Amino acid sequence: MNDRVQTLDTSGLGYGVPAAQRNKVLRNTYWLLALSLIPTVLGAWLGVATGITRSLSGGLGLIVFLGGAFGFIYAIQKTKDSAAGVPVLLGFTFFMGLMLSRLIAMVLGFKNGPELVMTAFGGTAGVFFVMASLSSVIKRDLSGMGKWLFVGALAIMIGAIINVFVGSTAGMMAISMMAIGVFSAYMLYDLKRIIDGGETNYISATLALYLDVINVFQSLLMLLGIMGGERD
Repeated sequence: MNDRVQTLDTSGLGYGVPAAQRNKVLRNTYWLLALSLIPTVLGAWLGVATGITRSLSGGLGLIVFLGGAFGFIYAIQKTKDSAAGVPVLLGFTFFMGLMLSRLIAMVLGFKNGPELVMTAFGGTAGVFFVMASLSSVIKRDLSGMGKWLFVGALAIMIGAIINVFVGSTAGMMAISMMAIGVFSAYMLYDLKRIIDGGETNYISATLALYLDVINVFQSLLMLLGIMGGERD
């Protein structure tokens, strides 16, 4: 009992998880998140080089994306406690790279396309660094943010689905800006959960952070393409 009280006191929250275990989960999450970017890049490169996702526009693209994404997420949750969890997660990140390739190819079509992609990457890395730093110094419990962030993410998803059929540039800009705000906050929330011991599975933790990162990157890239793309 005394050990449990001490654990809670040293973390500020703790959930009864020893500090050494929380640090191990955080360390493994960072490593797996870094590793997950490799299949993402490979998937994006393959999609751009082959144009395999070029035909996935409108409703068809939406169906393939939602079906593939939710299928992979379900499989990851089912395998997160086994040796198959990491390969399934990496397969999901490859799929997400493929799905992202259509947007990347569109941006690369601009004269300053490569610079826009690198700016979006740098901006996403900057957001992650800020949120990781904040998560390590904020002592208060942020678990109450979860329901509000979920509502925000749901609103973004519904808005994005509607805009697939409406095709509004202004709507896409508004959705992208909202997504940057919501998923940046989600980064802080998810990182704080790991640090506080609320998330003890590094595969689940990596999945959550990966979705935050990829959504911020995609939204930044979309905004940069709309607002800063230079045509020949």
